[in-house]
Amino acid sequence: MLQYDNQAWNFFALALMSVYLVPSWVIIISSLYTVLIGTKDADIGAVARTSDEEKKANMLRKSSKGLQTLSRQFWTNFIFTTVLTITAIYFASSIKVDGDLNSFDPFHVLGIDAGANKNTIKNAYKKLALIWHPDKHNQAPSVVAKFLMIQKAKETLLDPVAKANYEKYGNPDGKQSLEVSIGLPSWLLDNDYKHLVLISYLIIMVGIIPFSVWRYYCDSSKFGDKDVMYDTYSWYHHSLDGAIVVKSLPETYAGSAEFRERNMPKSVEEKDEISKLMNKVRSNMQKPKYNHPVCIKGNVLLHAHLCRQLGDIANSTKQDLNFMLQKAGSLVDAMVSVCQHQEALKTAITCIEFGQYITQACWIKDNSLLQLPYFTNEEVKHATKGKTGVKDLKKYLTLPDDQKKGLADFTETQKSDVLKCCSIIPNLTVETKIFVDDDDDDKVYENDLCTVQVKITRNNLKDGEKAGLVHAPYFPFAKKEAWWIALGTKEGKIISMEKEANPTKEFTHNIKFLAPPKGTYVFDLYVLSNGYFGLDQKHEVELTTLDASVLPEYKVHPDDAELDDEPTLFEEMLNANVEEDSDSDEESEDEDEKDGPAIKELSAAEQKKIESQKRRKAAAADDDSDDESSVEEVYAD
Repeated sequence: MLQYDNQAWNFFALALMSVYLVPSWVIIISSLYTVLIGTKDADIGAVARTSDEEKKANMLRKSSKGLQTLSRQFWTNFIFTTVLTITAIYFASSIKVDGDLNSFDPFHVLGIDAGANKNTIKNAYKKLALIWHPDKHNQAPSVVAKFLMIQKAKETLLDPVAKANYEKYGNPDGKQSLEVSIGLPSWLLDNDYKHLVLISYLIIMVGIIPFSVWRYYCDSSKFGDKDVMYDTYSWYHHSLDGAIVVKSLPETYAGSAEFRERNMPKSVEEKDEISKLMNKVRSNMQKPKYNHPVCIKGNVLLHAHLCRQLGDIANSTKQDLNFMLQKAGSLVDAMVSVCQHQEALKTAITCIEFGQYITQACWIKDNSLLQLPYFTNEEVKHATKGKTGVKDLKKYLTLPDDQKKGLADFTETQKSDVLKCCSIIPNLTVETKIFVDDDDDDKVYENDLCTVQVKITRNNLKDGEKAGLVHAPYFPFAKKEAWWIALGTKEGKIISMEKEANPTKEFTHNIKFLAPPKGTYVFDLYVLSNGYFGLDQKHEVELTTLDASVLPEYKVHPDDAELDDEPTLFEEMLNANVEEDSDSDEESEDEDEKDGPAIKELSAAEQKKIESQKRRKAAAADDDSDDESSVEEVYAD
């Protein structure tokens, strides 16, 4: 019967713990390296290109570097891994002291040198026996084991047979056979622990494992594409319709499932703070549709950000707002994907514009010039008045630096920051072309797979230079520059809408679709920024499709037609297998015919038939033979 082996359990437990410990320590060390040494400012977007971005860069460094940035899950795993490592060290030391890895060495046990004579061996034994005799230690189990080991060492060195076995096999008892045991601790079979074992088994198998599976399933089943919750997608499907305007989107955004637990007010002080903020931004808010506390708090916080009316709000409230802003990229993309599913072009553009306002902390009545550093309504008024004034940021970027207005009251540093920002904000040129792949002419016929090629050039970049982060000092997170490219019909249906994040100075984006029936069509092409408002461009793309019936009829070449009739490689292999099977069947029939008389005696008619078949085959093989009697025989058959 197999026995439970404590030492085998030590090996098994140590191997099992190492499966978790090795990758866990790799993750811990890499995380510590990242937050302490390995993170560069450029990796986290903490790059201050203007003085206006310095505060944001410092905040990103503080939130992305140092031990305080490590999550609670990291510290929980660190503590658990440390405790498990100490346990593994204990198991390893048990193996080293008591296990088979510590091979039997009689000289080491007696504390003498190898090659000692008999007198030295006996004297060493007597000294150790006096020290480790069990009677002097109340028969302690460890002392008994030590005393038996001393006796065994003495016998090994004094007995010639035992010494020869030790020198040859490493064991005084001679060659040992393989022993098989169960790698579990022996105390599991102890009657004193049987209830503990059963209860532990019940807790693990019926409690912990099912709960872990259920928890994992519940957490994973909540999220869809872009790590957005399914409840959020459902909420957007319900809220986003063709009549929605930008002013109502903050409330829709505040109702996202990601914020419902965090944005629930938890104290009277928090409710009072939200009420004070609402009084500041009420004039810029649309009348709320929902009176739920979560929607109200999120709506008010978003409007306070959009109107730059945060002031001295509590740190916890600011963290709630930052949590909402951190999700802005994925949630706005989710809004757009819902609009794509509904084929609502106008609503999708509205959602993209809402994302622009969130990034720049501006709202629908604000002039796009407020995206420049240090610009307030006073500077905007000065920059837009007069004959040389410009009304928006797009035109302001095209002016020479010496003609840019609104900088009169700025210091040299502030002027430098404004001009630097103007070189960062993209200035695009958009070109379009329609063609059909592998076509000799420029004509498009119905049902052709045509391509609308959009070529975008960033005029603000030099050759070889790449676009960086969006200049957004009020948005507390780094955001890469990207462009939404949308093609739709005049009726507002979406043909294609994709986000292009290519940072190069010049890039192309291809939109492929089947050409509509014969006629002339005008499509709307939109190029929309993900981080700036007032820079979007709209172009018309005209497409004329011709009747496909005027095309020459395509005739298949006879050689091509014969190739179509030839069997494929798979069919050839299949036919070869069928022929082999038929040949084997014929051979078996011939063998049956030859061996037939031994099994069953043929009748005269059957013998005559067989002879007729043989004559017919012989006649077919002989091309010069035309024997009429053979024909008569076949006919008679």
